[in-house]
Amino acid sequence: MNILITGGAGFIGTHLTRNLLLEGHEIVILDSFVPQVHGGTKSMAPDLAPHVRLVIGDVADPVTLADALAGVECVIHLAAETGTGQSMYEISRYQRSNLAGTAVLFELLTKSAARRIGRIVVASSRSIYGEGAYHCDTDRLVYPTSRSSEDKGSGLFDPLCPICGGPCTPVPTPESAPLQPASFYGLTKQVQEQMVLLFGRVLGITSIGLRYQNVYGPGQSLSNPYTGILAVFSNLARAGRPIPVFEDGLESRDFVFVDDVVGATTAAILADIQGFHAVNVGSGVSTTVHDVAKEVCRFFRTTSRIETTGAFREGDIRHGLADVTFARELFGYTPTCEFRTGLTRFLEWTGDREPTVAGYDVSLNEMRSRGLLHERR
Repeated sequence: MNILITGGAGFIGTHLTRNLLLEGHEIVILDSFVPQVHGGTKSMAPDLAPHVRLVIGDVADPVTLADALAGVECVIHLAAETGTGQSMYEISRYQRSNLAGTAVLFELLTKSAARRIGRIVVASSRSIYGEGAYHCDTDRLVYPTSRSSEDKGSGLFDPLCPICGGPCTPVPTPESAPLQPASFYGLTKQVQEQMVLLFGRVLGITSIGLRYQNVYGPGQSLSNPYTGILAVFSNLARAGRPIPVFEDGLESRDFVFVDDVVGATTAAILADIQGFHAVNVGSGVSTTVHDVAKEVCRFFRTTSRIETTGAFREGDIRHGLADVTFARELFGYTPTCEFRTGLTRFLEWTGDREPTVAGYDVSLNEMRSRGLLHERR
């Protein structure tokens, strides 16, 4: 197939492009090369550049996007701003990239381009669930709403049952969970996914929203402070800086290695399925943030101290854990990379690169100045 990958010069897109080229597909890349992610680079990786058609520009620009769509049979829509914390104050920026860009895509697809498009896959996010699924001994499966600043400020970090107000424990979140995003990023991803599924139905194009969990691996941006805690902790540890851990450090995430994400995305493109689906893509295993910090320090044998700060950010969720049953049933997805193995591969890759911590300090100051980062009282 001739496949367009929007945002294809980014972390996931680069890995996915390599895989699809090996399978014999023709690839078009549309990317704006946002400096926060790419620095000053405006080119594909050298091993990919001769083998793809690269269109440099904004996904929300109809002329640029129409050029990228020429002759395309499948669209993988990865282009998006991705910082949960940053989305809470760079609101118009996230609206433009995540929503306006998707709107322009479908305006063009309602025209002649749609006649060739057979499938659209969009990178959705687990952030659309908000806190996700929990088990209460009294009320069974429940879905807590966002935690209040008052509770978090008092050190009450775990959500309570929304029915009885008692304690509850996180369980894998299924695709049937209510969508209650806690950040503007999560809200944009919810709307973006729903746009793709809605217009897929209207246009008769098989459409799949892949709800990625916390994706990590070699090639991740180390200079972007919003790219995820693994990159942040790696930079701080290699620089010998203290590693601050928000809340009590027991918050957890479902970390999924980029190779597993590429495998799931490729399966969503090529599997013999029809219709309109939202699908979790994760490891199905949760790891606490404190354990991540310990593993990073152990690997680098660093003098960095882990500092559990009690601070918290608006827009953060407490736990994330995916139920990946539907992905297995729909297109045979099975995650294969255990977290410690994947983390070692990631940290080995980062070890050859200079640590960058200035952007992280700036990001904290930006959130603090806007009242979105709350220190321990």
